[in-house]
Amino acid sequence: MRAFTSPDALLDAAGADLGAGDWFPVDQERIDAFAAATDDEQWIHVDPERAAAGPFGAPIAHGYLTLSLLPVLTSSLLVVDGVTMAVNYGLDRVRFLQPVRVGSRVRATGSVADARRVGLGVRLTLAVTVEIEGAEKPALVAETISVLAR
Repeated sequence: MRAFTSPDALLDAAGADLGAGDWFPVDQERIDAFAAATDDEQWIHVDPERAAAGPFGAPIAHGYLTLSLLPVLTSSLLVVDGVTMAVNYGLDRVRFLQPVRVGSRVRATGSVADARRVGLGVRLTLAVTVEIEGAEKPALVAETISVLAR
């Protein structure tokens, strides 16, 4: 985990490699809860028997479930002291490259793509890749944008 002493310390960190975060399990219970919360109960996500015979050989996580894990996955990449509040600002360049099968573990790798001063503090853009343990191809790539208030 990379530590920064303040949001302003990020201003000179463009290009800084943040390494890899902690592995995080994606189980059927989490997939089912996401399906219920979003009303997306497609069989490839929630019907283990049918999904086993389907194109992926097992249930898969929703792409948006994997995307929604970015806050927890990136929390093990960096810590920034002196932040009073962090707000999601958006995403750029999101691509879903491979499905995450039930029972997989995922983690984030990343780097600081950009950091600049804004009214509340610092707008931070991270270039993030979500890896699947044991897979050559990642689950997704995205740029996450947050505002870190001082």
